[in-house]
Amino acid sequence: MHRRQKPSTPEHKRDFAAHGGALSMSHNDTRSFFNFSQLVLSAGNLKSPPVLKHSKITYFEVEILDVQSKKQICIVDKVPPSSTLLDVKHKFHKACPQWYPSRVGLQLERNGPYLKDSINIQSLAVSSIITLYFTDLGQQVGWTTFFLAEYTGPLLIYLLFYIRLSTIYDQAESTKNFRHPVVHLACFCHCLHYIRHLLETLFVHKFSGGHTPLKNMIKGCAFYWGFTCWIAYYINHPRYTPPSFGHRQVSFAALAFLMCEAGNHFINVALAHQNHSGLKACFPSPTYNPFTWLFLLVSCPNYTYEVGSWISFTVMTQTLPVGIFAFLMVIQMSLWAQKKHKLYLKRFYPEVRRKAAMIPIIF
Repeated sequence: MHRRQKPSTPEHKRDFAAHGGALSMSHNDTRSFFNFSQLVLSAGNLKSPPVLKHSKITYFEVEILDVQSKKQICIVDKVPPSSTLLDVKHKFHKACPQWYPSRVGLQLERNGPYLKDSINIQSLAVSSIITLYFTDLGQQVGWTTFFLAEYTGPLLIYLLFYIRLSTIYDQAESTKNFRHPVVHLACFCHCLHYIRHLLETLFVHKFSGGHTPLKNMIKGCAFYWGFTCWIAYYINHPRYTPPSFGHRQVSFAALAFLMCEAGNHFINVALAHQNHSGLKACFPSPTYNPFTWLFLLVSCPNYTYEVGSWISFTVMTQTLPVGIFAFLMVIQMSLWAQKKHKLYLKRFYPEVRRKAAMIPIIF
């Protein structure tokens, strides 16, 4: 008899495992698909996770050439887009220590204007390389130093002539001749004028860290100091003759001088408040102060009052040197007023368009 042979255990288990594994796999697939479909239905639309964008900062290279020879002086690299021209000047100073920032003049074109320190470097960029032309502006001084030197000289020089030094006038003639009251009044008005200028330079005017060439300060000091010597010499001379119309002329002119000095001060305070109030820039408007009402007629009333002071001083002293100085001040102030008036027209056109620059109707 033949016995029925049973399949061997390993083969049996292999077949069972294969069959059972297939059933199990099929069952698991069905269950997984069901769970996945339920998840989709319950979750709604699936949103892909946000992709993080890495911003790349583009740096600029500033090539600085000599304005005369067009030769390359240096390259300022790795300049961020947010940098200003003043930042470039500081980096240029590190590379070339002999030129400090206030002495550096940079231009986009050889014959173009000098760029302001506050300009953003990105606004100049056409590509990643920016070419600028360098000019040595010479030795510079701050605006505060400029005005302090310009106004301190006339104050001290006039006092030296007022006390009638023996090295200037004849001592015997100085003690013999009587001083007319207008001489003392003129000294008071002259000193008041320059003391006001000095105090406003220190406490009213706000300078934005700008500089000017030293040669400009020398020219300004030579002009003011030289004319002060000429004016003071004649007014304080022992043979000085008083004005033709006497006390009335002196009193009227002195009153006009003091009013112009007060008006000039109040206008400068209003302009300083307008420039540094932190509010939106607008043209100064007249207030309850009558000295500010001149804003209704002219755009540069500070120059109007300045000219008025010197014309009044001319009438009060009735001397040729003061008259010549007042005439030159009228010319200079009118040029400055015209220049400022054009800037005001660009910034405050509706408010300034019907105003004169310095003197109504004439300028």
